[in-house]
Amino acid sequence: MSKKRMGVVVIGQSPRPTVVAEIAAVISPDFEIELRGALDGMTREEIDTIPPRDGKDALFTLLPSGEPVRISKAEVEARAAVQIARFAEEGMAVTLLACTGKFPNLPEDGKVIFPSAVLHKAVEAVLPKGRLGVFSPLAEQSALIHKKWERAGIEVVGVTLQPGSDEAAVDAAAAEMAALKPDLVVMDCMGYSSANKARVRHTYKGPVMLGISSSARMVEELLS
Repeated sequence: MSKKRMGVVVIGQSPRPTVVAEIAAVISPDFEIELRGALDGMTREEIDTIPPRDGKDALFTLLPSGEPVRISKAEVEARAAVQIARFAEEGMAVTLLACTGKFPNLPEDGKVIFPSAVLHKAVEAVLPKGRLGVFSPLAEQSALIHKKWERAGIEVVGVTLQPGSDEAAVDAAAAEMAALKPDLVVMDCMGYSSANKARVRHTYKGPVMLGISSSARMVEELLS
């Protein structure tokens, strides 16, 4: 019996075995995960030519080497659209865009799952009012986090935590977040791992939502 296909587009480059492993850990083994990168085919020097224009245009990702990079959302959006179209041409019913940023120029036709939408609706469902804690990768993103997440009845508090950080950095960020006393915490980047979430829970005892697992489960639900 052949496996079902799940298409995943990361905002950096493939391969990303850690991303595949995180998704595989929460979905049925009946699925084969096919991952491609928006920046596939680019050299490291070419990637350096697409830095963010400002905080709103800033995205963070890890390259296959583990090296962190800051890149332009506008450039990623255009290149991700090509990979999403390729998956659609190959008959992929639904593709997961592995980034929690908002991409207004990508098609909203139900064939692409945007983790930002999944997380926002889930948070609205479980936290109608209260204090929402948000981890984000870049300081410039943390400065904009209130605008991204605020709504009536919600107070937003943000902490910067770069994916790929060592345990000491995760512990420090978790302590900073715990001191803010949120009712719910969202790990607002697909680069955060289940190990990061577990580490945060050592210090912060409340509920934590992880972007990558929440979104992967939604894609599995649609494809099952």
